[in-house]
Order: sequence, then C-alpha cells, then structure tokens
Amino acid sequence: MSTKRYDVVGLGVSTIDQLMQLDHLPAEEEILRADAYSIQGGGPVATAIVALARLGARTAMIDAVGADWRGDVICSEYAREGVDTQLLIRRAGHTSPTALVLVRRPAGTRTIVWSPGTAPELTVDEIPWSAIDQAAFLHVNGRHGDACLRACEYARQHDVQVSFDGGAGRYREETRRLVPLADVCIVALEFAALYTGEPEPARAGPALLAAGPSLVAITDGLRGSWVFARDGTFFHQPAFRVDVVDTTGCGDCYHGAFLFGLVRGMELRRTATRASAAAALNTRALGGRKGLPTLAEVDAFVSSPDRCQPGGVAFEHGGY
Repeated sequence: MSTKRYDVVGLGVSTIDQLMQLDHLPAEEEILRADAYSIQGGGPVATAIVALARLGARTAMIDAVGADWRGDVICSEYAREGVDTQLLIRRAGHTSPTALVLVRRPAGTRTIVWSPGTAPELTVDEIPWSAIDQAAFLHVNGRHGDACLRACEYARQHDVQVSFDGGAGRYREETRRLVPLADVCIVALEFAALYTGEPEPARAGPALLAAGPSLVAITDGLRGSWVFARDGTFFHQPAFRVDVVDTTGCGDCYHGAFLFGLVRGMELRRTATRASAAAALNTRALGGRKGLPTLAEVDAFVSSPDRCQPGGVAFEHGGY
C-alpha cells in the first residue's frame, strides 16, 4: 500500500441522481407510475471514488458544488462513505448538478437526463496542489477542463500516477490531450475506437498504449474487458452473469475497483477479475452506489463457483 495520505484523489463532477424504475420508457405525454425511487450521489469520477472508499481505500474528492440542498446531500454522502470532503468547494448562490435516471426493468438499462446546475467549474487557481502531492493516484475524466489538464500535468511532474476514465458518449477533442498524460487509461470501446480509429479492442489497446499510458483497459458491456500493459501483457476479462436491477454506475465501479487492485499491489489478472466482479455486484440495487460492494463481498463472490459465472452483466462508462 502507498505511504501517502490518499490512495486516490478524484477530480470530477459530483451530482445528485434521482432514479425511477419503470416497466418501459415514457412516450410523449404519457404518465407512468414508478416501481421504485431513489435519490443518491452520482457522477463517474465521484462514484469511482465512493467505490474505492467502500472497498477500503483512502480517498478524497476535488470538486465545486452548489451551496444548496443537493450540495448538502453530496457532501454528507461522501462523509458517510469515508471520502475526505475537505477539498470540496461550496459555491454560494449556486445549484449543484442533478440527473434524472429512468431505469427500465427487467433489463436494468437506463436513460439519463442531466441538468448541470449553475455552480461554475473549478479554475486552475482553485486546485489543491498539496492534496495531489499526497495521493498515489489522481483520477479524472476531463471535467473541469483546463483545471483538470493542469492537475494531470502537475501530477506527472510530481510522481503521482494519473488515471483517466474515457466513457461512452464522452469522447471530445479536448479529452484527447489527457490520454498521453495518463498512466492508467480505462475507456469504453466507443471512446477507444474514436480515439485510435480502430474498432476492435485487440488493435485499439496497443494504439492507446502507444499514446502514452502504461496500462490500458477497454470495456464493452456483455463482452467484458480487455487489458493491455506496456510489458506485453494482454488478456480478456469476461463479464459475470448476475440478476440485474440497474446498470447505473457499473463502469465507474469497475474503474474504482481496478484502481483499488493497483493500489494494493494485486497481480493484474486478479485486479481485472475483481473489478469485473465488483461491477457485476453493483447491478443488484437501484442507482450507482447502493449496490457498491465491500472487499469481503467481492472476495466471496469471486471465490464462489456457484455464483461466479462469466458471461452476463452489461456495463459501460457513460453519462455525465
């Protein structure tokens, strides 16, 4: 384990997710009754950080949220999970990001409608440089623009590893500049294909390695994930078969669990297996965080031959 204060510090956007479970997605002017409702924190980097904390890692989150009831819930949930909230900035007179997530049963697939809130993004001058110094990893997905870029550059200059999350639907030209700064690059197949021009994981992975990262994982839902390392290691990690309630946050959980394995010095195949298992376990509850597993739950799942069957749960890095 790292001797630094934090295993992973995240820099991204924290949201409030309002989730409703439905039999089908609404048509125009249709009124539907939800089978279940939940309100909880969300956001790709944010959920990965909570996943890490649930597994036992030392974490903190860098973000700016509104000084509203949503911001209160965001901060209190972090604190309850053991995530250090000292790096969060509250914007007086502003609102925090909110997402409405409609989850279709029984498949667990979802549609997300997102409102960014009014809180301005972090500026470069607001980055807590000393906290980054105290981290083994800085985990980002490109949000907060120039501040994110500068934080990644600073991390690389100060021997802090950078982890980049490239999600489905989140490829933009400005995110290209983050891939060469990443030590660990975990991306959806769609992102990998758009970045490299290679639609197949076996070709996209080496192309991403050539861009700068020393470790690459490409995720593709039911098809599992492909892992590539600069030392020539390459393997496919199947997804696991589980009964799905909701796939929200599964890709973020995968990323958090993968980083946990790296922080703990796990062998790479064991790390990928546990990341895939954690993502599968996260589908058992409505929302991106209620199903986040503990380390004991992941270990029990992986070691149980009756429950641990490759080939089933779909997840992607997507969203807001």
